[in-house]
Amino acid sequence: MTHTFLLEIGLEDMPAKVIKPAVAHLKEHVALFFKENSLSFSSIDTYSTPRRLAIVVSELEERQADQTETVRGPAKRIALDEDGNWTKAAIGFTRGQGASTDDIVFQEVKGEEYVFVKKFIKGQTASELVGQLTPVLASIPFPVTMKWGQTTHRYIRPVHWLVAMLDSTPVNLSLFGIEAGQVSKGHRFLGQDTRLSHAQDYVDALKEQKVIVNREERKGMIEEQISSLCKEKGWLSPLDNTSLLEEVTDLVEFPTAFYGSFNDEFLTVPEIVLETAMADHQRYFPVRQDNAEKTFLPHFIAVRNGNSQDIDHVRKGNEKVLSARLADAAFFYNEDKKLSIDDFVSKLSSVSFHEKLGSLYDKQVRVKSLVHQLAPYFHVAEEHVAELERAAMISKFDLVTQTVNEFTSLQGKIGGIFADEREESESVSLAISEQYLPVSMDGELPSTILGAVLSVADKLDSLLSFFSVGLIPTGSNDPFALRRQAMGIVRILASYTVSLPLDDIFDNMNLDAKSMEQKNSLIRFIKDRVDQWLAKEAGLSNDHDIRAAVLGSSQTDVVQLIDSALVLKEKKANPAFKAIVESLTRTANLAEKADETIRVDEALLESASEKSLYQATVESETVVSNSLSASVRFDQLAGLHDKIDTFFDENMVMADDPSVRANRLALLYRVNNLAKPFADFNALVIK
Repeated sequence: MTHTFLLEIGLEDMPAKVIKPAVAHLKEHVALFFKENSLSFSSIDTYSTPRRLAIVVSELEERQADQTETVRGPAKRIALDEDGNWTKAAIGFTRGQGASTDDIVFQEVKGEEYVFVKKFIKGQTASELVGQLTPVLASIPFPVTMKWGQTTHRYIRPVHWLVAMLDSTPVNLSLFGIEAGQVSKGHRFLGQDTRLSHAQDYVDALKEQKVIVNREERKGMIEEQISSLCKEKGWLSPLDNTSLLEEVTDLVEFPTAFYGSFNDEFLTVPEIVLETAMADHQRYFPVRQDNAEKTFLPHFIAVRNGNSQDIDHVRKGNEKVLSARLADAAFFYNEDKKLSIDDFVSKLSSVSFHEKLGSLYDKQVRVKSLVHQLAPYFHVAEEHVAELERAAMISKFDLVTQTVNEFTSLQGKIGGIFADEREESESVSLAISEQYLPVSMDGELPSTILGAVLSVADKLDSLLSFFSVGLIPTGSNDPFALRRQAMGIVRILASYTVSLPLDDIFDNMNLDAKSMEQKNSLIRFIKDRVDQWLAKEAGLSNDHDIRAAVLGSSQTDVVQLIDSALVLKEKKANPAFKAIVESLTRTANLAEKADETIRVDEALLESASEKSLYQATVESETVVSNSLSASVRFDQLAGLHDKIDTFFDENMVMADDPSVRANRLALLYRVNNLAKPFADFNALVIK
């Protein structure tokens, strides 16, 4: 016999962004609970709305199997006294196991006899086990939590009801003092409390009370309603805004889509401002005409948490709210139009970037210096260098506009629009608009070379600046999003295949003492992001040794690190790979004994194998210095393999003659210098 188990946590309205991860965590850890308690089931379905997190477990086993467990007690010499009677230790042990001394048997373990008894463990029923789920429910992680009433409990929102049922029977379970029952709550305005007669009735019973607990069904209703409305009006569907669709889905329990309008005089405001005001601030879908121009229209689509009753009143209310929001946006935009870029730039000196790092104007100056240094690596044409420096020198001006002050997510984008309106070149405007990209770990990258250079320069400056004053991320704490910015640098360099040796860049920046102290830490920090990129984007998540090998190299060029990892992955299948790695590893280990100040003296090369290895090394150095190809560099190292082995076979590295010994170590040191920028071959796992 199996059961259907229903669990529903009823709360005050939760933020939309926490719902999906919360219910996913609930499902995962309930499944883990049943697995750890040896109770099988066929599936777990999740349900959620802004006011509830729920799961339904199907075909849950009736009870655990009974078990017999052999338990070891004290040693025989402790269990029996000199007269052969049971001691208190033996009696206490058996009593604790629900047995008696008659059940004792002796077994030898590592040469000594011990007391053993067989302990019978009766399997618990499903009802008993699900009543122990409270810790699982209470430990759902949320980004923020709150307390309520006089309790010390913390949760995303106060819990108001709890449903827990095995088939038609309530389960003895509680959460934060709320006892589970079989009564759930319907829609706040359209439904009523509903007493569930069976766990399998959950979805249909809530639907009768105007609550669509199946999230995908609710999302499908929204998509269908919006698509139908757009088809009727001849509008382009706005459902490509998937993040807004996901958010709206988690804001309603019973969706009804409707459209509204606003005064077309607001269309003089940049479209991106209107879109942000509607989508980000009001959760409305902006709409465009379904034509070649995709004309932006003075309409919007919203989703009501309810039915279509009195929808005209709802529409007018939403239109009124949006009009006020757009009036503010228009006012800020028109006020900003009165000022020039120079007017804005002049204000940057009085705005702090960070209390320890100067003003926003100071940051612009540093970024301008950086883009000048980075431009050759990105192969920026000479005629565009001046545009790049101009973009850098005004890049932060929009941060002091009223428009960005109101719509902070539009920083950079507003700068690009304002620069274009004030007749800056298209290249300058685009670079300014793309300077913050990517804005997330997997967000959109800059589409232009100038935008890419400005973005990398801005991020490098931020990393250097914060590291120089000791504001380095620790644990999960990263208030200045430095991990994201470092990953942005890695992604841009990888996407544009720009070979950028960070060590050289930093050395050419005339860094102050504090920055120089943190240089290696920062390079390691960026390499850690390369590690993430290799695991996620290059398919090397299971190749821990390859990632460790390239990241342990002396290389600081992101693209070279990536290419080296990919070449190692490819070459690892080669039958000769193991022997090549062993040769290079042996070389590296001995090279550590070399005096770095000693150079190879050809006159001290005694054997033919010494001379052959030296000549091959010199030739490889020439090839490697003229090639950025990781494949070419590996082939040069592989080509030294036989000569290295012959050298070791025919020569005693640690020769008695100090000068010969030092010379041979110097030769190995030189060979190792070819390998070090490619990989730390000691880190590779070879069989």
